[in-house]
Amino acid sequence: MSTEIHSSSVIAPGAELGEGVVIGPFCVVDATAKIGARTVLRSHVVIGPNTEIGEDNDIHAHCTLGMGPQDVGYKGEATRLVVGHRNILRESCTLHRATTKEDWITSLGDDNYLMVGAHLAHDCRVGNKNIMANNASLAGHVRMGDFCTFAPFSAVHQFCRVGDHAFMGGFTTATMDVLPFMKTVGTREAKSYGVNTIGLKRKGFSEEAIKGLQHAHRILFHSGLLRTEAMEQAQAEFGHIAEVAYLLEFIRGSKRGVIRG
Repeated sequence: MSTEIHSSSVIAPGAELGEGVVIGPFCVVDATAKIGARTVLRSHVVIGPNTEIGEDNDIHAHCTLGMGPQDVGYKGEATRLVVGHRNILRESCTLHRATTKEDWITSLGDDNYLMVGAHLAHDCRVGNKNIMANNASLAGHVRMGDFCTFAPFSAVHQFCRVGDHAFMGGFTTATMDVLPFMKTVGTREAKSYGVNTIGLKRKGFSEEAIKGLQHAHRILFHSGLLRTEAMEQAQAEFGHIAEVAYLLEFIRGSKRGVIRG
């Protein structure tokens, strides 16, 4: 399977294109970019320096991947953007390279769906099988797990974490860590509204896991206990359930605090 490159596109000498790559009209690819097999750039896509894109990605019109970070301290260093496999990036998504403040890499995992205008800032690390709806945004240094769902115009503050299977409602602004498995909703004062029961059932989670998360959430945030006491009680009663154990570990690892109910 040979590559297809539209005559209006500009592919700098040195760019590495895998087998079966398709590049539509008016795209620009930097000399230091790497694009994996069967990835499609539909049109007007810009792939910047030191950007590595995996296989079978579908990148739509006006996406910009791998331009420099929006950080006043950035001085043109050769930081990187790494994108995994089978991602769908709809129109006008922006994914920026890292700064030099951590490990010089911004990354997006596999099988993610980023809708129109979604944004990943510098130094973000995003896992697998996440959905970011229109204009959802991650500020710099955000850590996002797997299977998360962000509704339109939701945003996460820099250095926050988002746990696996988290759900964020439309226009939600998260300035602290977003709990795994929970529904988090709110503009300037976001709150956790408990377990995303319907979403977890659709994903095949067991009744034991869902009930355990529900009980743990009540103990942690609605029992009136001190945090240490609530954590100990939740651990003692439901810590044997893997999902609850992960929730408790996520809370213990928080540096910014978590969004509570």
